[in-house]
Amino acid sequence: MKLGLHLPNFSYPNGPAKLGSDLATIAKAAEDIGFDRVSVMDHLFQIPVVGPVENEMLEAYTALGFIAAHTSRVKLYTLVTAATYRQPGVLAKAVTTLDVLSNGRAMLGVGAGWNEEEVAGLGLPFGPTAERFERLEETLQVCLQMWSDSDAAYDGKHYQLGRTLNSPQALSKPHPPILIGGGGEKKTLRLVAKYAQACNIFGGPDVEHKLNVLREHCEREGTDYDAIEKTCMVNFRADRDEVKAQLEQLHGLGIDVATGWTRDDPAGLEAFGRDVVPFADGLT
Repeated sequence: MKLGLHLPNFSYPNGPAKLGSDLATIAKAAEDIGFDRVSVMDHLFQIPVVGPVENEMLEAYTALGFIAAHTSRVKLYTLVTAATYRQPGVLAKAVTTLDVLSNGRAMLGVGAGWNEEEVAGLGLPFGPTAERFERLEETLQVCLQMWSDSDAAYDGKHYQLGRTLNSPQALSKPHPPILIGGGGEKKTLRLVAKYAQACNIFGGPDVEHKLNVLREHCEREGTDYDAIEKTCMVNFRADRDEVKAQLEQLHGLGIDVATGWTRDDPAGLEAFGRDVVPFADGLT
């Protein structure tokens, strides 16, 4: 079973002046310990479950580019980008740039978005739920077209692109893997089955049910359910025995990757790595 380190917090003890060096140290430690991937949130304000809204928050793709420069192996992605925060052509270009500069380590993590506070604060587009999902689907279509051999125009309900030129193209083939976040049974999991190579759902008592729903969508879409990477959020800050028990349970349900937030210092990461990473590696 693979593990991913999620970095939702940038309020480090040394403050903004040392934030870059601290982040680089944490990312390097995660790679050395054996994490398969590193993710950041795509938020512009801190979210309440992590800390006060005024706490430090980095722009996601700038942060991932910085992490790419200080690592060589881990996969890099957002968990997850709000589709409405960037025009889809710009989003495809950002992920392509990350993929090229990281030597093929980028993924596109994307969802419909939810944080109205930062949207209102910074004047971002948002829209009602149904519209956000329409924009998410069009974003997926635009990204896939830009990662193809076609540079034709795209004419959607919400987005119109005159020429979907993308040069250089991504190094990941056929394109950076697409991960869609969320467990919505009617829309989100249908989009996973139709467009994505991975999904991310929250841990909880309904994981098995969500996977069964995804399997049904795959059958309707003619998609190979087994080819979709299943990832799940896990509380890595819990008691280690509890973490191991949850990993074992999720592995038994078919989860391929567990992603979570541990202590933000290298010593905490190393302690987690000595105990949990070998355990996860042994789940086959």
